[in-house]
Amino acid sequence: MGRPRSRARRSTALGEEGGASCLEGRVAPGPPPPASRPRCARAPCPASALATPPAAERVMVAARAAAWLLLAAAACAPREQDFYDFKAVNIRGKLVSLEKYRGSVSLVVNVASECGFTDQHYRALQQLQRDLGPHHFNVLAFPCNQFGQQEPDSNKEIESFARRTYSVSFPMFSKIAVTGTGAHPAFKYLTETSGKEPTWNFWKYLVAPDGKVIGAWDPTVSVEEIRPQITALVRKLILKKREDL
Repeated sequence: MGRPRSRARRSTALGEEGGASCLEGRVAPGPPPPASRPRCARAPCPASALATPPAAERVMVAARAAAWLLLAAAACAPREQDFYDFKAVNIRGKLVSLEKYRGSVSLVVNVASECGFTDQHYRALQQLQRDLGPHHFNVLAFPCNQFGQQEPDSNKEIESFARRTYSVSFPMFSKIAVTGTGAHPAFKYLTETSGKEPTWNFWKYLVAPDGKVIGAWDPTVSVEEIRPQITALVRKLILKKREDL
């Protein structure tokens, strides 16, 4: 009966030895894997960034946009025509742009050599040119033979007569028509804008530095009568130029 007990002890010992050997062959578990790093959540945008701009700011933006549109439209819009946009042939046959007189005051006159108003006007016009010209003012003389055929000569003879008799120093142009369908475009402009068409020699049109007509007088109105208005306009121009310096 004692043998079975020894077998039990033996089997127990073998079991303990086998368990130990099994434990020795098993790989020890490593450290646990690191926990995955949580992603940083993006901070939410403040409500003020998503909010619509205040009303005052929207009005300012709209006003600026409107101002730019107005400036662009003004730049693209064609400029209104004026007297200095035209060209004319001077008394020696050269084409001249009247643009060269922009920025100064001009008294435009249709002259004639054999008119009853010739002597009075030529003397007064030359005196006006001498006193006020040529930097801020000029008489612009356009010979015309439409009234009484009182300017029949050639351009060369007209210039010679005016220089020799009255020592004129103001610009003179070639003979033209100042009324009717064949009128020179510059005189058409003077007539249309002033509402006064020449009916005789020595009509006088006062043109401002910007090319706009501001006065027109027939030959019965002397140069001396309109001189104060011309002088005032020239003085105003001189003062403006001094202020701009």
